[in-house]
Amino acid sequence: MESSRGPPRVKNKAAAPQQISAEQLLREAVDRQEPALAAPTQRFADLEELQEYQGRKRTEFENYVRRNRLNFGNWMRYAVWELEQKQFARARSVFERALDCDQTNVQLWMRYIESEMKERNINHARNLLDRAVTILPRVDKLWYKYVYMEEMLGNIGGTRAVFERWMSWEPDEAAWGAYVKMEKRYAEFERARNVLERFTIVHPEARNWIKWARFEEENGTSDLVREVFGMAIETLGDEFMDEKLFIAYARFEAKLKEYERARAIYKYALDRMPRSKSAVLHKQYTTFEKQYGDREGVEDVVLAKRRVMYEEQVKENPKNYDAWFDYARLEESSPTSEPSRVRDVYERAIAQMPPSQEKRHWRRYVYLWIFYALYEELTARDLSRTAQVYTAALNLIPHKKFTFAKLWILKAQFHLRQNDLTAARKTMGRAIGSCSKPKLFRAYIEMEMKLYEFVRCRTLYEKWIEWDSSNVTAWIKFAELERGLDDVERARAIFELASGQQTLDMPELLWRSWIDLEEDLASSSGEWERPRALYERLLGKTEHVKVWISYAQFELGVPDETSESVDEDAVSPAAVFRTRVVFQRAHKLYKEKSLTEERVALLNAWKGFEEAHGSEEDRERLGKQMPRRVKKRRKLEDGSFEEYMDYVFPADEVGGGKMSKLMAEAQRWKREREEREAREATEMEVGE
Repeated sequence: MESSRGPPRVKNKAAAPQQISAEQLLREAVDRQEPALAAPTQRFADLEELQEYQGRKRTEFENYVRRNRLNFGNWMRYAVWELEQKQFARARSVFERALDCDQTNVQLWMRYIESEMKERNINHARNLLDRAVTILPRVDKLWYKYVYMEEMLGNIGGTRAVFERWMSWEPDEAAWGAYVKMEKRYAEFERARNVLERFTIVHPEARNWIKWARFEEENGTSDLVREVFGMAIETLGDEFMDEKLFIAYARFEAKLKEYERARAIYKYALDRMPRSKSAVLHKQYTTFEKQYGDREGVEDVVLAKRRVMYEEQVKENPKNYDAWFDYARLEESSPTSEPSRVRDVYERAIAQMPPSQEKRHWRRYVYLWIFYALYEELTARDLSRTAQVYTAALNLIPHKKFTFAKLWILKAQFHLRQNDLTAARKTMGRAIGSCSKPKLFRAYIEMEMKLYEFVRCRTLYEKWIEWDSSNVTAWIKFAELERGLDDVERARAIFELASGQQTLDMPELLWRSWIDLEEDLASSSGEWERPRALYERLLGKTEHVKVWISYAQFELGVPDETSESVDEDAVSPAAVFRTRVVFQRAHKLYKEKSLTEERVALLNAWKGFEEAHGSEEDRERLGKQMPRRVKKRRKLEDGSFEEYMDYVFPADEVGGGKMSKLMAEAQRWKREREEREAREATEMEVGE
């Protein structure tokens, strides 16, 4: 029989007009939940139904613990459930079975013990605690629980017995402190004293002796406190001496206004303890003297403290010259400074000679001699001893390998202060003869200059140049001397001789000074051809861009004799023309020799000149020559390529041949293509 139904209809699979997400459904379910819905209470109709429920739950717990016997969370939940059912025997059985799995689980023991205590099964709890501390005697948590329970029950004797068992294992300091506090609560001070004595034997640190002393201070007598501190110092000895112990002892005596006792304790400790372990002790002693001592006592404390520090430093490293400096300065600044003590420090310091004859090892050492000599001259006023110190220092230095010009100069200045010019000159002459140095020449010349001995200055400059003809500073200073004496021809001759030397350390300074001299003379005489000729000579020796720029600036500053302008700062057209000619010469030279960096620097300087003094046509003409930075690629030795920045000069591209013309055509084609693409994009936007 055929069905009368037609073909099955296809469901509408289009998206619903209102979309609901799973997140929205969950949020609405939470928002519409009825408030304060409590868990359903399970009620049992009779005892049989309760036993059935208990059997089912026990089966579940047994399955849990059977699957994973080491998951003690299941064991404890099982035991707690049995306790809720008031089945104490079953709960104990569960706990015992769990302990059979692992007797070292402290949390399991604590839960077992707390359950027995909660149900007031005191004997069971005591037996459990006894078993626990026997198996785990190093777990303090179990001992604390044990003594807490016994004390709460009022069993003080039992509590003390538990503490004694615990102390036999020599626990940490907190356990001993708990025992002492328990005895103090019941006013058993003699017992507490005995516990503290045993405590300091087991843990003989200084802080524990201090705890015992504080106990005696609160509950005993001052004699007992002193006895404790005395025992502590004797027990610890010099090897384990601690500054905190002495500070506490001294503070106790100061509290009793026994200031002499406190001072004696501080001094006893400072005499026996090294500086590295007594920094706080020194500070406390200083504070004590400031509070209870006089001014001299405070100063003595500070000086003694610093003396000990410096003695330890120089004992640890005798070649530590900075420590010797500070030590000597301390003795010099002392209110009760004695020359013998200062000299002793300096003599001990200068006895520590450097390990080798290298100047870097002697740089700090030589200042010991200098400070020693200055002390003898300025503070001790012993002039003969000062001269002896300088002489001994100069005899000690190996001048054939190196010297110290400062020492020679200071000795000469010392003789000058004593109005002994002959000795000063002999000192400087000996220095220059045995170990010449530019600094010695400068100092000797400066000394003779102040004495207006210009003939001697000329002789010294000649010897300086003879010793080192490459020293440009000597030539320049020599010429400046002659210029100062208005001997211009002699100064020019010196510059001429200097320029003819084959080697000069800084020739640019020589030429700069020579040109400055000629410019200075030309500003008064009008002989501008001399500095111009010097520039031309210098350009014959070097092509440095700074020389060309300086030359151009010079030409710009040369006044025009034919000009009738009233304004002295105005630049004449002739000077502008000459300056532009200099720039053009330099640009042509750099262009021919393809010196790109120098050419760019010159064009930048030229541009600044044209902006200040050129016309619009000149600036436009120069602008066409200004370079632009382009990115190029070059091939390396390993076959790879790297990019670098280079300068392209438009003037070179225009007259650079076929390749430059081809490059210009390529750039013109690129610009036309970019303009065409931009125009097409604009037309498309308008059409849309």
